[in-house]
Amino acid sequence: MKTLALQIKANGDREIVMTRVFDAPRKLVFDAFTKPELLKQWLLGPPGWSMPVCEIDLRIGGRYRYVWRRDTDGTEMGCGGVYREIVPPERLVHTEQFDNPWYPGESLITTVLDEQRGKTTLTATMLYESRDARDGILKSGMESGVAASYDRLAELLAKP
Repeated sequence: MKTLALQIKANGDREIVMTRVFDAPRKLVFDAFTKPELLKQWLLGPPGWSMPVCEIDLRIGGRYRYVWRRDTDGTEMGCGGVYREIVPPERLVHTEQFDNPWYPGESLITTVLDEQRGKTTLTATMLYESRDARDGILKSGMESGVAASYDRLAELLAKP
């Protein structure tokens, strides 16, 4: 079955909104965003990366930590944040800050999962500290990494 491709758009002065439809119930999509054993299988960006560290303390005020590693040369990239709102299986709100920031400050990410007829529409809204930070993200080529990750997620969700 065909799902809609990733859609990314700027919103207001400081937001990016990403939308993608998955052919799966939202509980499965929510689990894929909150269980380390599932996240490590799909949240990898472009091919050639792995996630050796994926720690999640899924509670309000709980922290998460991800570290990705490029397989060819061992380069690592890490980020983490704090959960501010958790409403299973429909909503997650958390901060995000990279160890070696490629944009200033931290962002606030709100992920909403809306299920209709067994398909889940994921809407992720990322709020940045400034328009320049947001515009830098849009120019970074992040779309290809997000699209690759979401394609992997779609494959994972299709497995029995």
